[in-house]
Amino acid sequence: MSGTVKPDEAVFVSGSTFRHVAVMTATGSIGLMAIFVVDLLSLLYVSWLGRPGATAGVGYATIVLYLMISFNVGLMIAVAALTSRALGAGDREGARRIAGSSMALMTLAGLLLSALTLPCLPWLLTRLGAHGESYAVALSFLWIALPSNVLMAIGMGFSGVLRAVGDARRAMFVTLGGGLATAALDPLFIFGLGLGPNGAAWATVASRVIFAAIGFHGAVKIHGIVARPTRAAIAADTPRTLAIAAPAILTNLSAPIANAVFASVMARFGDAAIAAMAIIDRLVPVAFGVIFALSGAVGPILGQNWGAGRFDRMRRTLSDSVIFVMGCVGFAWLALVLLSGPITALFGATGLTAELVSFFCLISGPMWLFVGLLFVANAAFNNLGMPVLSTVFSWGRATLGTMPLSWLGASYAGPKGALAGAALGAVVFGIAALVTAYRSIGKLERGATAQAAAARASAASA
Repeated sequence: MSGTVKPDEAVFVSGSTFRHVAVMTATGSIGLMAIFVVDLLSLLYVSWLGRPGATAGVGYATIVLYLMISFNVGLMIAVAALTSRALGAGDREGARRIAGSSMALMTLAGLLLSALTLPCLPWLLTRLGAHGESYAVALSFLWIALPSNVLMAIGMGFSGVLRAVGDARRAMFVTLGGGLATAALDPLFIFGLGLGPNGAAWATVASRVIFAAIGFHGAVKIHGIVARPTRAAIAADTPRTLAIAAPAILTNLSAPIANAVFASVMARFGDAAIAAMAIIDRLVPVAFGVIFALSGAVGPILGQNWGAGRFDRMRRTLSDSVIFVMGCVGFAWLALVLLSGPITALFGATGLTAELVSFFCLISGPMWLFVGLLFVANAAFNNLGMPVLSTVFSWGRATLGTMPLSWLGASYAGPKGALAGAALGAVVFGIAALVTAYRSIGKLERGATAQAAAARASAASA
């Protein structure tokens, strides 16, 4: 890949860390929120068709799509971490090489993942609890949307590269462009062309084309930070990329897999419970999208400062991120509690579906405060050479912290008990992960200090 080369400096090693966190998160959240809001609108349009089975089917399809995105996010984390680290150390050519190699790896992985998943869809959807119309809608939706996963992978990779160089504005345009395309095409395809739920799937495909194109323009044409990949570079860089990506993928898979298990629990209570879960799954990223963006924003800031040996700024970045999480979650929780009635009315939710959506709005704040702490800690682990820790904490929350409590809650208090059980597991794991992240930075600092002392002693003796 080639383009106009533009010098990129390590912009995060000076200035206010809180400002860096706020700017990167704000720009990132605008793009993400565009996608999440449009995703919410897609489900809203489908719900207006007056077919609960279709709404549930889109919910099942989303679970599978989240599995694909988890792989893409893991590789994107590796691209951003390695590129930002090289830039922080002043090695721009190394950053270009690793960006190109990692993007090639993301493209191949995106193609392979879709090819392996498509034949397994009947088995997978059945295990999730889909049946009747919900099964048919989910299967049709995924056969349209899944092949475009490679475009999503490419766009996410370019977005990660743009964040690594500190170009938050163009990284925002990547996701914002895809979101706006979906917003325009959803009603046209679903209602105008009469495609129903399949129209939402085709709008997803179109948005991913825009997603990849905008990312290519920013990373390659504007910054020239993605070198043309060669076999030698791919062979040399793949182990480094996978060393971060593999545990990051495992980390990200914990959420959709836990969500899939949770869906099987909720399926016991019928399509009304699954429809509520589909609405909740769309509400979460819209209400707490800033937290999702924060986890991506913190990574390049930590990576550049680690490359520059600024451990004091790394600790400050974590602290500023925690403050940011507390403020954002508090505001979102208040909004959900106040708007729970209009939200259920907007989706035409009644009976059990309305009860579950309202109950989630009531308990969402405490849950997402601690999930936010876990996200911040995981960003630190993934960008500071300790990705296994993010895997351990995320899977701990998804298994010990979610699954048993959901089963127990469902057994004793029905679907509301399942929701409450899923919320409780975030508390312990969020706190433990953040404490470990601070200690990990201290460990890196002690190692760097000892290495510098040894180098001085060796120079003195020579």
